[in-house]
Amino acid sequence: MSTMARAPHFVRSFERGLAVIRSFDAEHPARTLSEVARACGLTRAAARRLLLTLADLGYVHSDGRLFRLTPRVLELGYAYLAGLTLPQVAEPHLEHLVAQVKESSSLCVLDGDDIVYVARVPTTRIMSAVITVGTRFPAHVTSVGRVMLAALADDELELRLGRAQLRPLTARTLVAPEDLRAELTRVRRQGYALVDQELEEGLRSVGAPVRGRDGTVVAGVNIAVHAGRTSVAAVRRDLLPPLLTAVARIEADLRVTGPTGGAAAPRATDPITDPGRASSPGTGTRRSSSSPRPPAPAD
Repeated sequence: MSTMARAPHFVRSFERGLAVIRSFDAEHPARTLSEVARACGLTRAAARRLLLTLADLGYVHSDGRLFRLTPRVLELGYAYLAGLTLPQVAEPHLEHLVAQVKESSSLCVLDGDDIVYVARVPTTRIMSAVITVGTRFPAHVTSVGRVMLAALADDELELRLGRAQLRPLTARTLVAPEDLRAELTRVRRQGYALVDQELEEGLRSVGAPVRGRDGTVVAGVNIAVHAGRTSVAAVRRDLLPPLLTAVARIEADLRVTGPTGGAAAPRATDPITDPGRASSPGTGTRRSSSSPRPPAPAD
């Protein structure tokens, strides 16, 4: 756990409780008391008190030895997801895109130095990467992350690159800061990002930015494919044009989606955070017939 200086209002016990929850993941769905303590940098006594408190609140279950999260932890993220209009607007377009290209597609937002999946339409193809809504990856090794990073102001981008952990996830991962800067400059120029097996061997993805009503990039959409089935050239030729079409239609819908259905919004964050438009996925949106953005030129 972080030992950096905290503000006077900071509640350390609350930080520790959240760390205990985050210590469970797809690779560690169940942990012993000692494993939780070690993962969170806590004493066994402190970890035990936190786990038992979470159990009393219904967020953790124990069989006497192993602790597991319960479905109730979904409540912690539901308030955020329920207030989003962007996934609701995007989902029917993602479904149409996936039906067209027969590959998985996702909508992601930038959260700190990570991207977070907020909507996803998978195919029946099996890939080793298990991705669901809420999954996080380092932004700099993903196509959606790169299109969002490339849209940042230069000073903000330098700040993020300066603190990013540029470690090799595969033999192809860009780890030299100058190489990553050059790639982000190219992404900014061409309007899309293509990442070839940098996050995981065998996984290629192409991503494009989604702009809100004032032109600010608020999210990214990707298509992910298996490298053994689809070449880089085929990704650009066959997948990039329909991806850009889907993004253009999402953006067109965002321009007419607001608290009163108006065409303008005072803030760039409104398309994402406005709770007044909350509805079930695939409803309350207007499909657009506007022309898509033309495919960007190949590198």
